[in-house]
Amino acid sequence: MEPETRTQVIGRIMTTRVVTIEMDDSLEVVRDLFKKVSFHHLLVVDNQKLVGIISDRDMLKAVSPFVGTMSETTRDRATLNKRAHQIMSHHPVTVRSSCSLQEAAQLMLAPGVSCLPVTTMNGEVLGIVTWKDVLRAILDSHGLTGVS
Repeated sequence: MEPETRTQVIGRIMTTRVVTIEMDDSLEVVRDLFKKVSFHHLLVVDNQKLVGIISDRDMLKAVSPFVGTMSETTRDRATLNKRAHQIMSHHPVTVRSSCSLQEAAQLMLAPGVSCLPVTTMNGEVLGIVTWKDVLRAILDSHGLTGVS
């Protein structure tokens, strides 16, 4: 990576507008949030501290594909009664706002890591960085934004 990419920090590219949910929120609430917002990750908090993360893929795996269709049964509908803590990824990989872009990119190469919540030392959420944010920042640093 170029020197400017190595010194760029996550705090400059993170999204600070994050959507959080509580551990006991139902999957119906989670599903409705995913429909309303264009995010692919919801951060699960308990007492304002990050405890997990739910991706839209986690949601698709947890809810019956028959919900909302003519084939829906009571059992299918019941999948929406599960709670966020039942499907969330526990102990997500997090970073501080001072984390370098290079370090974040390396962390995201780990299996199952498509975003990095940005937290304080106490676990309070400051923002989130996705693999797209990191890739966009790398392209920007090379003057390649807008390349198709």
